[in-house]
This record gives sequence, structure tokens and C-alpha cells, in this order.
Amino acid sequence: MSATAATDQERTLRIGELAELTGTTPRTIRYYEEIGLLGGGADRVQGKHRCYTQADVERVSEIIRLRDLLGLSLDQLSKLLEVESARADLRREYAQTEAPAERKRILEQLLEHITTQLELVHDRQRELDDLAVELEQKRKLVKQRIRENS
Repeated sequence: MSATAATDQERTLRIGELAELTGTTPRTIRYYEEIGLLGGGADRVQGKHRCYTQADVERVSEIIRLRDLLGLSLDQLSKLLEVESARADLRREYAQTEAPAERKRILEQLLEHITTQLELVHDRQRELDDLAVELEQKRKLVKQRIRENS
């Protein structure tokens, strides 16, 4: 990694910069901290500026992507991100061990976490499928009424 890239990785950002980089508002960032979607709020000394890293930019970007893509509630989003963090920890553990039994244990935990995430996605998918069916039925009804009134 070049010195510039290392400096960029280590550089801290203020809340306004984080908001601008992620296309959101400082108020949203503070709210994500309050509800536990984004760390750092509790670590900040009262009256001190919030400081963020590139990892926080990536975390907020992922929160927004999942929120917009899946339309999850904040509770569901929190659970999904919690599981994703656990998966990241397990991936680091996996890379640090060579022991087959330990790697198997880690892989089994990863599988459980991925299954949890898939359940959330499939639940949302079913809700969207139900909405699509409902809209198709309404469209069919309106087309029928148009024909009846022609």
C-alpha cells in the first residue's frame, strides 16, 4: 500500500464529511449511532467532535444500500448488520488458524449466519411477491372495467 493510500485509510472524518461521502445527513448518522447501527457514538467524549474512518464510510454505505435495496425495518437492518459483523470476525479467525477442527467450527458458524441473513432476504422477497400479486390483480380488475365501459 502506498503512503498516500495508508494516510487515506487512517484519516479521520467529521460527521459532515461522512454524511456527504455517503449521501445522507449528519442527523441520520447520529440516529444510526443512537440505535446501534453505527458504532462510535458511545465512545465519544461529551462535547467532542465525532471522528470517523473509512470503515465507517463503508458501514454507512452498506446500511444505506441494504435499507434501500431490501426495504428492511431498522430492527431487521440491525440484525442483518450484526450478523454481517459476526461473519467478518469469523473470516478473520478462519484466516488466522490452520487447525481443521477450528476451521470446521468457524465454517459452521458462518453457515448459520448466512442462513439467518438469507431468511431475512427471503422474508422480504415474499412480501414483495405478495405485493406484486396484489397489484397484478388490481391491474386485471381495472382492465376488465375498462373493457366493460368501452
